Amino acid sequence: NSFVTRTNTCGELRSAHVGQKVTLYGWVQYQRQGLFLVLRDFQGLTQIIIPQDEAHSHVKKLLSNAPVESVVRVTGIVSPRPLGQENPKMPTGDIEVKAETAEILNSCKKLPFEIKDFIKKSEALRMQYRYLDLRSSQLQSNLRLRSRMVMRMREYLCNLHGFVDVETPTLFKRTPGGAKEFLVPSREAGKFYSLPQSPQQFKQLLMVGGLDRYFQVARCYRDEGSRFDRQPEFTQIDIEMSFVDQAGIQRLIEGLLQHSWPEERALIMTPFPSMTYEEALAEYGTDKPDTRFGMKIVDISDVLQGSDIHFVQNALSYPHGSIRAICIPQGMRYLTNKDLESLKESAKSQFNQEIMEIIRRPDGSLKSLLTKFLGEKEQSELIQALNMQEDDVVLLAAGEHKQVCSALGTLRLLSANLLEAAGLALRDPTAFHFLWVVDFPLFLPKAENPTELESAHHPFTAPHPSDASLLYSDPTKVRSQHYDLVLNGNEVGGGSIRIHSAEQQRFVLEEVLKEDSEVLSHLIEALEFGAPPHGGIALGLDRLISLIVDAPSIRDVIAFPKSFRGRDLMGNAPDYVTPEELEPYHIRVSWPLEEKEAKKN
Repeated sequence: NSFVTRTNTCGELRSAHVGQKVTLYGWVQYQRQGLFLVLRDFQGLTQIIIPQDEAHSHVKKLLSNAPVESVVRVTGIVSPRPLGQENPKMPTGDIEVKAETAEILNSCKKLPFEIKDFIKKSEALRMQYRYLDLRSSQLQSNLRLRSRMVMRMREYLCNLHGFVDVETPTLFKRTPGGAKEFLVPSREAGKFYSLPQSPQQFKQLLMVGGLDRYFQVARCYRDEGSRFDRQPEFTQIDIEMSFVDQAGIQRLIEGLLQHSWPEERALIMTPFPSMTYEEALAEYGTDKPDTRFGMKIVDISDVLQGSDIHFVQNALSYPHGSIRAICIPQGMRYLTNKDLESLKESAKSQFNQEIMEIIRRPDGSLKSLLTKFLGEKEQSELIQALNMQEDDVVLLAAGEHKQVCSALGTLRLLSANLLEAAGLALRDPTAFHFLWVVDFPLFLPKAENPTELESAHHPFTAPHPSDASLLYSDPTKVRSQHYDLVLNGNEVGGGSIRIHSAEQQRFVLEEVLKEDSEVLSHLIEALEFGAPPHGGIALGLDRLISLIVDAPSIRDVIAFPKSFRGRDLMGNAPDYVTPEELEPYHIRVSWPLEEKEAKKN
């Protein structure tokens, strides 16, 4: 308080302050019948007693008539609350301040919504009046926790491990592959900057420049609209190191998270477990598994391969065919027939995958369309393979390996949601399960043209040392030195060891990805001037914080986020500019016909 005119904040007064004269500033949280009001600031709440005597009638009138959320200054004496009127739920609940003087610094007009966490407000209204929404205790808590974590990350990286905090340019040029980038016009006709989707090239160039250890709280941009866990502009904890391997990066990040982890959250244990991409897909149907609960995908191909079931034999006849299943614990008790039908419909609509169900009755027998094709031995083996208990429901899928696993992985998560909605505790909301996923493929077939390849991560990722020779003979079989960090089924970080050979980088771009390497000529040339082996990672700060505070959206941990459609509803951005403003950039807007008509009218 040495920099400001208050003597104390609204959250710090205790019984030890009784008798002291204090000056508080804050917002009127609420006021009751001209008797008392509650004053709020960033640190907490204090009850203010409104004087009732004639000598202080002007103070009574002023405070009694002050609208909620008005900013006031109050000077008064700290007093103990009357016996029996203490509030143990408030840190300041043992005291109250008897007002002697007061001043309304700024009166508040009628609010668009109440500033209370339990009041439901539409997302659009919250974002239109974000400066009011920021007054809520939840957003205040989220932003302060975020600030503390970032500060401790800086301390760990810079003070304890010699990293250099470097700001990299925001205006750059297009990067081949990856997400769509925002374009920024320049005054040179036809030439545009791009806002970088990450500082990837710059941090590699810093390694070439000999900085050895780089770090940045980096602003990044992607022109992809907005989802509940995505924003067009977002923040990464961006890291790069020279002379490091994958294990070194992983140890660094585990130490970073332990050092910066909020004390009020459950402890995290290191080292984090690790799983290959293939294992994750086979057991969880996704490359970001939620390991807080079981229900793993089980391969039952061996159990059913001797059966006479037509669709089973048909699936197993394909090169990558398999029969897999998940077991939903107590499914008959907690799930309705409608729930089971919705699960099967999800697999059909999203993956074109048929699902068969098998139920274990209370008497231990199996109920399914398949049982008439299975002998007692096969049924017993099936129960054992899936560890089926009474009232469990099994969802079975047959077909191409990746499709089957992806479908069952989605059903696993949907089933968990349904079970928890019905009252079965499955995932501990206070638990934090970190996991490294490694050995990703270096390249994947393009969705729009499977005969062409694209980078699974980005074109600067180095091949796995064991697969380096395959890069030139069969690139589809090459694993990468890419690693993802997963928390409770969400990707919160990704990185890789980089290609540091100009020749290999040029080959990947030109021969494998069929990209024009000229766009990256500056980087390729830099690799020819003694580039050290290097690698790094980026942690998605917004998503990490949102998981730590259990926020429903990353918008709840960002001070001024964009809407679902990527708009700033408070400032109404993006906005139109005049033709005169566009002229220096050699740009003319071609309006769609319906917008032309609307502008005329």
